[in-house]
Parts: sequence; C-alpha cells; structure tokens
Amino acid sequence: MLSQPAFDAVVALFRDVSGIQLGPAKRALVEGRLQKLALAAGARDLNAYVDRMLRERDPQTLTQVVDKLTTNETYFFREPQHFEVLRQLLRARPRGASTLRVWSAASSSGEEAYSIAMVLADHLGLNGWEIIGTDLSSQMVETAQRGLYPLQRARDMPTEYLKRFCLKGHGAHEGELLIHRDLRARVHFGCANLTQPLPDIGEFDVVFLRNVLIYFDMAGKADVVRRVLTRLRPDGRLFTGHAESLANLALPVTAHGPAVYGHA
Repeated sequence: MLSQPAFDAVVALFRDVSGIQLGPAKRALVEGRLQKLALAAGARDLNAYVDRMLRERDPQTLTQVVDKLTTNETYFFREPQHFEVLRQLLRARPRGASTLRVWSAASSSGEEAYSIAMVLADHLGLNGWEIIGTDLSSQMVETAQRGLYPLQRARDMPTEYLKRFCLKGHGAHEGELLIHRDLRARVHFGCANLTQPLPDIGEFDVVFLRNVLIYFDMAGKADVVRRVLTRLRPDGRLFTGHAESLANLALPVTAHGPAVYGHA
C-alpha cells in the first residue's frame, strides 16, 4: 500500500502535469493502477517505486504514470443529444462552405471523435471535413489511432452506422470492431495538455470539450475553457458535458442549448 506521503507526492505530481486534483477517494485507484508499473520496474513495493520515480524524474516513467492515472472510460455516441445538435448544424451549413473542422479536445481512446466522424460522413460524405482528437495520455492516443474497440462500446451506436462504418472482428478479434479505414483516414490524433499552451492545430467550427472539466476546480475550469475558446471560430460551437456547467465562471460565452455554447 502507498504511504500517505507517497500518495500525496503522486497526487501533487499528477496535478502539476495535468492540472487535475485527485482526492482521497482516488487512493485505491492510484494504488491499483501503479501496481503493474511497480512490478514491471522491479520495485520491491509501491513506495519504493514512487520514491525512485520522484528521485530520477525519468520522462518515460512519468509519461507511464500519467497514462495510468488518466481516466479513460468512454463509449460511442455518449450524450446523444449533442450529436443531434451537430446534425442540425450540418443541415444549416451553406453549400460551398469551407472545410468543416472539429476538435475532440479530450478524445480519450477515440470513441467520441469517431462518433463525430460517422455523423459528418453521413451528412457530408468523406470530403469537406476534418477531425482532430487530442488527449493528455499517449497510450490513449495510440488506442484511438488503431480504431479497434470492444463491441460493447457500440451499444448506443445507430445500427446503420455500425454496418456502414465498422468491421466486425473474427477469430482472435471476436467481440471487437474496427473503424473502417476510410473513416480513420479523416481523423487525426495527437497529445495535448489542456492546461498548457496548445499545439498548433488551427481553429475549429466545432469543439467537443466534454466530461473533462469535472476534474478541475473552478479556476482550472475557467483557465481550460478560455484556452480552448482561442481555437473556436467566431461563429463556432463549444460542447461541454451535460454535467459541466460554465455558469459562474465569468467566461465570454453565450448558451445556445444544453451544454452548447458560442462566443459572447
């Protein structure tokens, strides 16, 4: 088990890197997720592993720890109301409009970005749009790039989309699905820390910033949203999680529906 000083040190390290504060209730999660790393590193116990990690500050080890502690539970077409709003935005787009750019700003293992891609492909075909997905965890970025998922995560995916945009696994991949190659080619993933200067990814018509703000305090939420808004085009739309209110954050945004915002 982690000693209190070791747990506090891991919490402080993760907060410094990610901006996310892990509370005491996350202690069992931290212990469980670091256990495999400690065994692989040949440490005699978790406290020895944490002590070595903090002493050596090896970038690869720190990346592994961040990857392990990042929460990544997601599935296709989570909070489906937002995808209906996205369809309405697409129907209202004038013909001949410039390339539609969408950013999945906390893309985790990629299900959100590919859900968006399916909606865009359904309405616009395979041309005239681009999706960028970013996540703090390099491990999640690699998973998203593969586009291979347990079939259970598609439980809320429209059946038509499952047939059109996914390949059903067989043999060693029984019970899995693979996003079709044509769709994977339109979605690009990379690492980004939303609490730090953003990479040069341009501006977007639509930004999905969902189910990540819940991990920040009020000041942290406001800081992240202000940074993300610099990448949202003047008439663009920002989607947040339905449990993530931007009220009382003194942000320059106007609500356009439940958890849908634009520039004020």
